[in-house]
Amino acid sequence: MQLTAAASFLTVLQEESVSIHTYAHSFLQVILLHLEHRDTGVSNAWLETLLSVIEVLPKETLRHEILNPLVSKAQLSQTVQSRLVSCKILGKLTNKFDAHTIKREILPLVKSLCQDVEYEVRSCMCRQLENIAQGIGTELTKSVVLPELIELSRDEGSSVRLAAFETLVNLLDIFDTDDRSQTILPLVKSFCEKSFKADESILISLSFHLGKLCHGLYGIFTPDQHLRFLEFYKKLCTLGLQQENGHNENQIPTQILEQEKKYISVRKNCAYNFPAMIVFVDPKNFHMELYSTFFCLCHDPEVPVRYTIAICFYEVSKLLNSGVYLIHKELITLLQDESLEVLDALIDHLPEILELMSTGGESSVQENKLLSLPDLIPALTAAEQRAAASLKWRTHEKLLQKYACLPHVISSDQIYYRFLQRMFTIMMTNNVLPVQKAASRTLCIFLRYNRKQEQRHEVIQKLIERK
Repeated sequence: MQLTAAASFLTVLQEESVSIHTYAHSFLQVILLHLEHRDTGVSNAWLETLLSVIEVLPKETLRHEILNPLVSKAQLSQTVQSRLVSCKILGKLTNKFDAHTIKREILPLVKSLCQDVEYEVRSCMCRQLENIAQGIGTELTKSVVLPELIELSRDEGSSVRLAAFETLVNLLDIFDTDDRSQTILPLVKSFCEKSFKADESILISLSFHLGKLCHGLYGIFTPDQHLRFLEFYKKLCTLGLQQENGHNENQIPTQILEQEKKYISVRKNCAYNFPAMIVFVDPKNFHMELYSTFFCLCHDPEVPVRYTIAICFYEVSKLLNSGVYLIHKELITLLQDESLEVLDALIDHLPEILELMSTGGESSVQENKLLSLPDLIPALTAAEQRAAASLKWRTHEKLLQKYACLPHVISSDQIYYRFLQRMFTIMMTNNVLPVQKAASRTLCIFLRYNRKQEQRHEVIQKLIERK
């Protein structure tokens, strides 16, 4: 009943069924009354409604009905739930008042909650500092928010340190070069060092935000720091792959399983950030600095890691530009991957990847076609057969659609002998209509680009005979 009421109140607001003045007069007190409901789910539902209401309420109503009562609601004498609610409301209120009001009335509450005795409250308030920083501007952020974040980054609670780290990363653009180099870079360095030794909780978040960090701190690293950060990334990319890595005899199987899950998430995040790392080292240094890491990610034993690098493959190809030939073998590897999920992720941009492969580098288009034929064509045919043998007909359909690009990449003779007959067979024998249609369309495109009249005539005659 409570959840339905909270949703209904929100609908009344969104559909503008009554004026804001009437809404505030009739509904606001009911919403505020239920914020501390003993059921957390109910309390959160009413809080979400209130946060939406704050967006449209007039300033005076916000001050009298919400901001003024917050002074008592955020005190240590109140329940933890009450203080958690206060944190989230403060994060929303900051954009609604002028700088003077924020400085005098809101920031003291923010500081107090950042230093709360309960780690959940400190963590929650820390997560709101990003919103508060956006509302108070650069100067106040530097003088008020940054010192709080620095203190919270050294907090005894791991969830608080994690919140501080993620908030710092999200606020990188606000800080100037001096703040980044003198304050934030040492903090990031400390996080990196501690994450391996005593604070594994931050590893997953750190690996996920590496791309943002590289972008935000680019140009600030000394050559030595640049190298250390790169080595740290490489280490994360192979985390958990070495025998006995991180395991000891006293750990029970459940602990080992949890640790391995964490390591897989870290390597997956590293794969997600790989394009950003190419920019970080400069594409011309890819072969020397990152190729071996790319090789490891493409051959990772876990599907989520290979799936993520397959999604990024086109972006990597674009960044390498004329050096795209360096990852030709990895394209073949992923085309032959045992997991159809990996193949499905790769083929989303297969035409664009193959075009880059055929035109990139110093060789002419024709030379590149010949260079890539020995292993590319078997890999493409094997991928199609694997998709056809599976129950995932959508992947098979997508693959057949993407193969329509082949005339731009390989010769018409190769298409005729290795692909065209196969399209004909699928069209005539497959039981899935979308797959049949995809094969038919690709067959027509193959015929259109076929240069030999006798080959075109032979296929057309077959079509006429089988109709």
